[in-house]
Formats: sequence, C-alpha cells, structure tokens
Amino acid sequence: MTRFTTSADGTQVACSTTGSGPALLLVDGALCHRRFGPSTELASVLDKDFTVHTYDRRGRGETGDGATPWSLEREVEDIEAVIGEAGGSAFVFGVSSGAVLALEAASRLPSITRLAVYEAPFVVDDTHPARPADYVRTVDDLIARGDRSGALSSFMKLVGTPGFAVAVMKLTPVWKKLKAVAHTLPWDLRILGEDGRGEPLPAGRWHVEVPTLAMDGGKSPVYLRNAMKNVAEVVKGAEHRTLAGQTHMYKSSVMAPELVEFFSRAQRTAGPIA
Repeated sequence: MTRFTTSADGTQVACSTTGSGPALLLVDGALCHRRFGPSTELASVLDKDFTVHTYDRRGRGETGDGATPWSLEREVEDIEAVIGEAGGSAFVFGVSSGAVLALEAASRLPSITRLAVYEAPFVVDDTHPARPADYVRTVDDLIARGDRSGALSSFMKLVGTPGFAVAVMKLTPVWKKLKAVAHTLPWDLRILGEDGRGEPLPAGRWHVEVPTLAMDGGKSPVYLRNAMKNVAEVVKGAEHRTLAGQTHMYKSSVMAPELVEFFSRAQRTAGPIA
C-alpha cells in the first residue's frame, strides 16, 4: 500500500512499508523505483527481520519531480522525510548510485544509525574507461531535446551494456518504463560528482560516523570491486565484503543474509532501536 510523506520543499514522496522490527530504508539506484527494480523483492525477504521502507525517488513512480529545482540536498531531505515516517531513525541500504546517495545522507542525517552500500559506480583507477568530463552536459542536452531514448542508449553504453542488448531492450516494454524516468539520469550522475575520472576517492569525500558495510559482487567488473574497496578505505571504520557469485544485479536470497547479519549486530550491542 502506498503512503505519502512530505519532504522539506513540499514534494509528496511515495513510500511503502512491510514487515516488523527495526526500521530499514532501501535506496534505489538509477532508473529504479518500487515498481521497477530490486527493492520490492528484497523487502519481501527482509521483512521477517525488519520493518522495511521502500520509496520512489524524485521523478520516479508515484513521486513527482518536486516543486523546486533538483539538488542533492532535496534528495537527502526526501530520505529524511521517509525516515521520519519510519519513526525517526533507521538503518539504510543503498545500491549503485543509491549507494552514493545513502553515503551522502549518512554524512548529514543523524537519524541514520547503520549503513550498508553495494557497488557505487565510481571509477577509481584504470580498470575502466573514465567518465568523460562533459558527459553530464551531453545527457542534459539529450533530455532537453526530448530524446530520452538517446539518453538511455548513451547511459547504457557508459555502464558497459553491449549494443545488441540495448537494441533488444528497445523492442520490449522495459524500454518504455526506462524512458518514463530517463529525465532523472542527470540527477544520478550529479550525485556521483567528479569521482568517475579514474582517480582514487578523496579522503574527505564523506563524514560518515556510523558503522558501514561496503559490498561488491564477486562476478562484477573489477572497477566496481576496486571502487568499493576504496569506499571502505575512505569511510572511517567501514568493512568491505565481496559476495561470491554476485553481479551488479544481485540476488535477494544472497544479499538478505548479509544485511540481516550486519544490521542485527546493532541489536546485539545496543538493544532495540526506538
């Protein structure tokens, strides 16, 4: 069942809740939302141990683009609003660009009490082509011209999707769903910041003070695994873990036990979260 909570700028953010136990918020990556992406399935596995909150990020699903121009701060405020709806504090799990957003939110919001992130798409070395310096402007221009299909094709190429796979996708209903949220691609690219140029993450990239788990998949590209090792290095006290056999499209049956183990430590050491 969809509920709505109000973000700081008045935007109505759509969210859903399932399960019981400590609050856990899931943050989607690029193009995903509750009805298109992995969060709903993962929530259905985790809800035996947590009260799981999923939500539609700005411009996706049932959440509008917002009354004010997009900014990283607005997306952090959306997370803050959902956590407020969840009772005022929560664990957070972010995936892909949602992992970067979750890191940014944990740097700003004391209501996030424990953080797990999976495969933030940084390029921190020479194991993957660096993102072109003008790439965000390129996608902006395509969106401004109304060429959402072109923006999607460009993005898919950037992340390494084979051309034949993109051609097949264009013939399926999936492409229409992707086009509906393609205008949000520049927002996710801006969340990544400049950390896609083949250089290690700066030491002061985030100021996360809560226990953090940085994960990657054992079958994912080397650049993603190296990126998450680097995240673990720059976030104070963070753990790094590789999930055997997983790719960027993880299996909920594999991810869920890792999250249960990590977040349940807070229960053992500090008692139930209010």
